[in-house]
Amino acid sequence: MRLSRYFLPVLKENPAEAQIVSHRLMLRAGMIKQAQAGIYSWLPLGHKVLRNIEKIVNEEQVRAGHIPMLMPTLQSADLWRESGRYDDYGEEMLRITDRHGRDMLYGPTNEELITDIFRSHVSSYKDLPLTLYHIQWKFRDEIRPRFGVMRGREFLMKDGYNFDVTKEDALHAYNRHLVSYLRTYERMGLQAIPMRADGGPIGGDYTHEFLVLAETGESEVFYDSEITDLKFGDRDIDYDDVAQCQAVLEEFTSRYARTDETHDEALFDKVPEARRRTARGIEVGQIFYFGTKYSEALGATVQTADGKQVPVHMGSHGIGVSRLLGAIIEASHDDKGIIWPEGVTPFHCGIVNLKQGDEEADGACEALYASLTALGLEPLYDDRNERAGGKFATMDLIGLPWRITVGPRGLKNGVVELTSRRTGESEELPPEQAVAKVAAIYGKTV
Repeated sequence: MRLSRYFLPVLKENPAEAQIVSHRLMLRAGMIKQAQAGIYSWLPLGHKVLRNIEKIVNEEQVRAGHIPMLMPTLQSADLWRESGRYDDYGEEMLRITDRHGRDMLYGPTNEELITDIFRSHVSSYKDLPLTLYHIQWKFRDEIRPRFGVMRGREFLMKDGYNFDVTKEDALHAYNRHLVSYLRTYERMGLQAIPMRADGGPIGGDYTHEFLVLAETGESEVFYDSEITDLKFGDRDIDYDDVAQCQAVLEEFTSRYARTDETHDEALFDKVPEARRRTARGIEVGQIFYFGTKYSEALGATVQTADGKQVPVHMGSHGIGVSRLLGAIIEASHDDKGIIWPEGVTPFHCGIVNLKQGDEEADGACEALYASLTALGLEPLYDDRNERAGGKFATMDLIGLPWRITVGPRGLKNGVVELTSRRTGESEELPPEQAVAKVAAIYGKTV
């Protein structure tokens, strides 16, 4: 993409309404625009990052054996009355009456709807285990929406639902989700710590929240510092292997890590004092096992091998896709702007032309642009007739991980400058070597 043809409405001043870093930088970088309180339009740059995050979530769900689908945003109130949650959910639920007088709601979650789909089509234990998921917009009518996409009313969420014959099978599904989530977050450059949490309106005795440590987090968290040394890495996991998935769960949840809602001071005191930590955390996902709570209420049963009808055991597993974007910025920024991890960056690198209109500089930039594009990479070429300082400020603000700077002085020596946004370190390289290095970073072969 050429910046002269792109829609990137950056702001020079900090917006007065933005209270936290991610909200401020998303507005300044032209990623979002508020439509009304807690509801945002996703402008091109923000939309690209949102889709990159969604792609990673999808890939890791499919890798774990989960099956994608899509459910509607509007649901019948009758299903929620059947489960008993319609009146219990509270004022966060947006209730609607259609032109025929039917009660509907804008879905805050999908346990009822997915259970209705299941009970309509599955009747035998032979069809299990089964995990279905979708990535869809949700709505929760927050009383005080704030912090941009971190506490909005409309948000994009991946929610998955497992159906199993026994509790043991359902807990394996729980473990499988935990493993897939660890992979998902690390691919985005995040360390998300699984912490014992409260079931809330969804319910369930087994539940972990995944939290990213950040000063602006909405939750107070208590944890053993050893947990921050854990990395999932590129280990190969067989998601059908019960023992292997259980071992990962034990590795990542055996140390103390809880939110303020489930914090136990007596247990925390057993952690060596030097390793006790208190911080703030941003919730970016949660997994639940809630047994037969919904299957019993909604009549979702299967026939077992001995002919008995039993309610299926279920779990619910969510990732806040749009919230993750804010969390990544909170965890990865400096005073100049955003620093995108390579896994989610909207463009793989930026190209800055220091002397637009100079024949040699223009030609070198065009050649770099063509070479990177031919390798399947997406560069953002700042071809505007602007001062160099303004171009650098824009690149720093939008946070592309790598920048190639091209100017007449360097070209006389046969080099361009390759700069890391994260470290600020630069090196001079011949243009073809700069392309090769960027390509290698993203796993491309020249």
